[in-house]
Amino acid sequence: VQLQASGGGLVQAGGFLGLSCAASGRTFSNYVMGWFRQAPGKEREFVAGVSRRGVPTYYADSVKGRFTIFRDNTKNTVYLQMNSLEPDDTAVYSCAASVDGAKWPITNSYDYDYWGQGTLVTVSS
Repeated sequence: VQLQASGGGLVQAGGFLGLSCAASGRTFSNYVMGWFRQAPGKEREFVAGVSRRGVPTYYADSVKGRFTIFRDNTKNTVYLQMNSLEPDDTAVYSCAASVDGAKWPITNSYDYDYWGQGTLVTVSS
């Protein structure tokens, strides 16, 4: 499956931004989808995941209550709505797809099989 992320940009602290990740090539609903991010000088970290049917979802503690992941299997797209953004949210955000049907939640990047290119989110203070 090919993944194409979009929606990054510059936003002030306290603002909001929405990311999209469009998939093509295989049956989208076969994949658990996740968002990861990598800040400058830091390792990539899990942000949020959504199961094949859209529920359940799972979030990193750092974004819980502020970010929402959801998917539309009719549009082969997964979204990440980010509210109350903070400067520490500044990072390159990437979407990923996992074929693992037995594990939940899937938070380790090594368990994801396909990756989209990243999109930069910059939150100014």
